[in-house]
Amino acid sequence: MKTPVLLIGGGMIAHDQILPALYQMQREGRIGEITVCAQHGRTVKALAEAPAILKAFPGQSFRALPDAGVDPDERQPDAHKQALEEAPERAVAIVATPDQTHYELVMAALRADQHVACVKPLVLDIAQSIEIEKEAKRRGLLVGVEYHKRFDPRALMARDRYRKGQFGELKLGQARMMEPWSYRGSNFQNWFSCDQTDSFVYVGCHYVDQVHFVTGLRPTGVSVYGVKDTFPNGVEGYLWTDARVIWENGACLNIQNSLSFPDEAPGPNTQGITLYFSHGDKGGWLEHSDQYRGLKHTLRDGHVEPSPDYFMYQDLGGEGLTPTGYGVRSVEFIVSEAQRVEREGAGLAGRQTVIEEIERRAIMATPANSRYNELVCQAGRLSILNEGRLAKIDYDAPGVGLA
Repeated sequence: MKTPVLLIGGGMIAHDQILPALYQMQREGRIGEITVCAQHGRTVKALAEAPAILKAFPGQSFRALPDAGVDPDERQPDAHKQALEEAPERAVAIVATPDQTHYELVMAALRADQHVACVKPLVLDIAQSIEIEKEAKRRGLLVGVEYHKRFDPRALMARDRYRKGQFGELKLGQARMMEPWSYRGSNFQNWFSCDQTDSFVYVGCHYVDQVHFVTGLRPTGVSVYGVKDTFPNGVEGYLWTDARVIWENGACLNIQNSLSFPDEAPGPNTQGITLYFSHGDKGGWLEHSDQYRGLKHTLRDGHVEPSPDYFMYQDLGGEGLTPTGYGVRSVEFIVSEAQRVEREGAGLAGRQTVIEEIERRAIMATPANSRYNELVCQAGRLSILNEGRLAKIDYDAPGVGLA
């Protein structure tokens, strides 16, 4: 039987990346039935009727929960429970919901004996990360965290060259990711509140993960200053953040994040990273302009600077369109690795051996090999709620505390 996949969450990331990647795998015969569940029927209905997806994948569809017979506006918080109960053992569940809901949903999927892919960050508390790792290991299940920037060729090239010693040692860096202003009018205003998350945790974690992915260094301290702003519904959020991340060799990375990039600007957001290195009597330098990818189009409706790298649909002949980009590769990689665990692992011990090998290679983030991310998120939340005080990270007895 081809591996069925359950997608929990039908919002923006499901539309922009995850469902198209799954549909392409299904089109190629690599996975079986796709089920999508959300708390409201209107969410899965909108995803099923999304014009861009229908154009790219004519004739393909998913099983929706809640189904069409339920009031689309009535909240169905247990829809995922039904889907997990009906899923065969050791299929794949993908968690694509707000940050603060990940722990409950990942644990529910593991207890239903599902391999799991989870959008970043995995959780915001190190104790939850450890519990997820233990539960997954006990059951011989793979948990992959979907940090898609790992599959950007720029990051893979930098990782190879850094680990060959060609850059030298990281000393200083700065990164930014400013998401569109329009996010403020979306479902973000229902969950992106000061007591739950912030711009650094939501997107700054991408660049913390990328620096470790490239250099192998671990972060040891985090200071995050947040600026509050108000969503249209009156909810306050840390919509602007400035973070300083200290690394185990003394290097420092500054990361600025926000939900502020003008909707009228030519790109969908602005993002990038610059790193500076010391190499004996020479300096090293890395700069990735992740927002501007070398394309400029002035069209009838205005000037745009699109990115062909994260995700795009291409007409390669045949029926529909083909999704490409490192966002697609990231989803495909995690699902394919889960399938490999089942294919190559004989019994519980065999699955555990394959998972340990995946964790050692560390191309894909797992709870065991990327715990620094959860520690950074927890430290960042501690810092931002204390007006930017430095929070130190302890790896021996994993935890964080104010300096």
